[in-house]
Amino acid sequence: MGTSQLDAVPEPKYWHLKTVLSDALDSEFEVGEILPNERELAARFGVARATLRQALEQLELEGRLQRRRGVGTTVAPPRFGVEVGGSEQTWPGSPDDAWQTGESEETAPPASVAALLGQDGDQPVHAVRRTRMTHGHPVAGELLYVPHSSVPGLPDADSSGDTARGRAVLRELHRLELHGQERTVELGSARADDARQLDRLPGAPVLVVTTSYFSHGAVAAVSVSTYRADTCRLTFGDRRPEPVRPAAETAAPAAPRRHRPAARFSRV
Repeated sequence: MGTSQLDAVPEPKYWHLKTVLSDALDSEFEVGEILPNERELAARFGVARATLRQALEQLELEGRLQRRRGVGTTVAPPRFGVEVGGSEQTWPGSPDDAWQTGESEETAPPASVAALLGQDGDQPVHAVRRTRMTHGHPVAGELLYVPHSSVPGLPDADSSGDTARGRAVLRELHRLELHGQERTVELGSARADDARQLDRLPGAPVLVVTTSYFSHGAVAAVSVSTYRADTCRLTFGDRRPEPVRPAAETAAPAAPRRHRPAARFSRV
């Protein structure tokens, strides 16, 4: 079989730079350490700043770097697992829910959410804002869209935007029988409101999880959760414990890791 056109395409310069930078992060920098500014890094590697930015953006996308507001670009800690889909299906706001309920308002949902709910885009719904905290830091923000037909017993409110109202929407939603959920996961970029909630910069990579909640054959609510891609590794389902092996079958401990020499910063 002949060589395809794609096989003949040379590796982009920013991709090679990303590999060199990744080696440097492993050998010369500590977690949380601030990287030199773009001008210094571009001069150090002998590349244009546009090429450097592409490499840094790719490393941020892969969770190696974080852009922190007012601080700069820092080395990211390893991602940690965040459970987004256990075997037991429950409504948002259940006792074991990891989310904090915030304000609620009545607003027209995005067109994609309106389509999932099977209603017109200009028809208002309850939008409950929620935040997921891990180790004292926000790792995800969520907007839960609940149509009026799903919570008919909810009393009218004189004003929107209060936390008590958000909790009331969830309590009323729990009166329905949950028959199933459907989730999709997509890669996206943080919008301005997401960035503020997650303490990121606009445009930072995020993982968007959209969940449809079914009751009596219809979609009763839709949640759009935005997770920090630089921090989270999403996990689905219950983790089963590993079987305990007898001492004789236990593998020998791994050899101590050798010190890795520092990468040479040569021009790329």
